[in-house]
Amino acid sequence: MKKYSSVIIALLGVLVGVLSVLTFQKATENKRMLRTEFRDWRKLNLVLQSLDENYVDTIDRKLVTDAAITAALGALDPHSVYMPPAVLEESETELAGNFDGIGIQFNVPNDTAIVLEVIPGGPSEKIGLQPGDRILKVDGKDIAGVKFPQDSMVRKMRGPSGSKVMLTVLRDGEKVPFEITRGKIPMNSVDAAFMVSDTTGYIRLSKFARTTFSEVVQAGENLRKLGMKHLIFDLRDNGGGFFDQALYLADLFLPKGAKIVYLEGRNRQRKDYPADGKGTMQDISLDVLINENSASSSEIFAGAIQDNDRGNIIGRRSFGKGLVQEPLYFTDGSGLRITVARYHTPSGRCIQKPYSSSEDYAYDLYYRYRDGEMLSADSVKVDKSEEYHTLGGRTVYGGGGIVPDVFVPIDTTRASDFYLACNKKATAMRFASAYFDSHKSELQKIKDFPALERYLAAAGLEQKFLSFAATRDGLRPKSAAEWALEKDYMMTSVKALVGRYSKLGDEAFYHIYLTIDNVYQTAIKL
Repeated sequence: MKKYSSVIIALLGVLVGVLSVLTFQKATENKRMLRTEFRDWRKLNLVLQSLDENYVDTIDRKLVTDAAITAALGALDPHSVYMPPAVLEESETELAGNFDGIGIQFNVPNDTAIVLEVIPGGPSEKIGLQPGDRILKVDGKDIAGVKFPQDSMVRKMRGPSGSKVMLTVLRDGEKVPFEITRGKIPMNSVDAAFMVSDTTGYIRLSKFARTTFSEVVQAGENLRKLGMKHLIFDLRDNGGGFFDQALYLADLFLPKGAKIVYLEGRNRQRKDYPADGKGTMQDISLDVLINENSASSSEIFAGAIQDNDRGNIIGRRSFGKGLVQEPLYFTDGSGLRITVARYHTPSGRCIQKPYSSSEDYAYDLYYRYRDGEMLSADSVKVDKSEEYHTLGGRTVYGGGGIVPDVFVPIDTTRASDFYLACNKKATAMRFASAYFDSHKSELQKIKDFPALERYLAAAGLEQKFLSFAATRDGLRPKSAAEWALEKDYMMTSVKALVGRYSKLGDEAFYHIYLTIDNVYQTAIKL
């Protein structure tokens, strides 16, 4: 036994010695790698140090640091970004689901902010602000008629809850001051939700915010009570937002175990996200509308629906943003969003379009117009070398973005000279605002869509609009034939804009406008 014990002790000694050598070698290798990586980055530190010691004028270190960070991230990919404190705060507020402010929606059709909607229960409604009010001053500063930037108007009106802001508005020709105490304002991501037939519902989603899932669930339940068995889910111009909200929404429609998306990167192991099977809308048939401005979370949702053969994707190829960003925050309130992985649809397609050329990436949408992709399905660029298959065996291709199952071109058939000229001068929007000024009490009494339809049909809007366009902007159709060609299209837009000034708001607008929307009409025909 002593003999065997001696052998075992000797073997253990050898093993410990080998492990010690390997550990030392690994530690030495790690130190060598760290020295190499430090040398790789040392030039940047030397440049900044040299500037600090030798530059002719006093250096604003923060300004130079911000510029260096921005340039460094810009050399990597289009979506790794540095955000100064104000930009970061605005970006996160946009998706938070609520913000501190006064609770209005407005547009600026003619260099003056006009209140479109006063959010129910918000500070502005409580103090008496009304749709149609023209905002002249904010805290004594003129913002009307001085080409004041719209984003600056928003910033001046927002502020912490409990703080006060003074607005001067023009109402019925009289200047009226309002002192408003700011409060928490909900930001809805569901722009509209209503039934378009006895069994078909429509939901338009503008972004993937913190409250998106709960909003869509509520909207879906309301529509189901009204008989919905089929849903048209409109993600056009939806630039995305929170990743988890896309997962929750896809989960609503997919069976247990169905793949939603997976992400993978150099320093991030592959992670798959399957549906849990608890979704309450698995029995609802589905059409998803997308276009060239549908991005990120919109593409995750559309890709999951398409690859699982769960519904039709209708419209035009989506934007192609499939890079995963993680935030890094600094104590001064600024932050980074660094790309750490890529999103892939269940079949394996990478959502991100190529970005080897920054110029090509920046002008990609322009190139789509130039190359005919917006007009013809045959011109849609896909990478035939990247062939994938949906759950049901259909072939889909990589190359970036989600290519729809049913392509619908942009509608150029009614873009006459008169229509384009009116668009350029926002004539229809300004007419709607002017019409509301003189018919405010009538529009604000309307409480349901059938009543709005009856009102608009009897309002004589066609002649009033043509007179407005001629007297205010000097615009007239070239001929009766030209007007006949575009009358229905133009006047439907006008009615939608006027309808938005009723208490039905955006729902009135989309209810009316969808009747001339060729992508939506394609979904209805399917």
